[in-house]
Amino acid sequence: MREMNKSKVLSYSTGTLLLFVGIGAAVVGVGLVIEPSGDRIELPLELLKTSPFEDFLIPGFILFVINGFGSLIGALLVFLNNRFAGFTTMILGIAMIIWITAQVIWIGWESVLQPIFLGVGLVELALGFLLTDWAIEHGLFKRHQHPHAR
Repeated sequence: MREMNKSKVLSYSTGTLLLFVGIGAAVVGVGLVIEPSGDRIELPLELLKTSPFEDFLIPGFILFVINGFGSLIGALLVFLNNRFAGFTTMILGIAMIIWITAQVIWIGWESVLQPIFLGVGLVELALGFLLTDWAIEHGLFKRHQHPHAR
């Protein structure tokens, strides 16, 4: 029973984190796609002066698709106890780490949100590892024998 509670806490915590990241990234990503100048969300275009981008259209699209939509799909997989939830969460954590690293390389440390989301990416990576470990430990990746297989 105690292991079941740990599993539920792990799943609910991971799913909730991915849900919040997904909603936030989707909203900001859409805002940047709709208004690539950054005016809608009060991001000055001069932030991009040392980046490969002229405006926020491509970063907004990437933010929406990977960190937004991807995290929402990840949350759904976690809440459904899908065997690939852990792998997906690890990939999303790596994507977040890359996203923040690219930001820091191109625009520098401009916001307190950057180290926070770098930490979120690391937490996602760790939670994904724990979910995958749990799934493997509970046989969710065992090969099933089909009756017609030889």
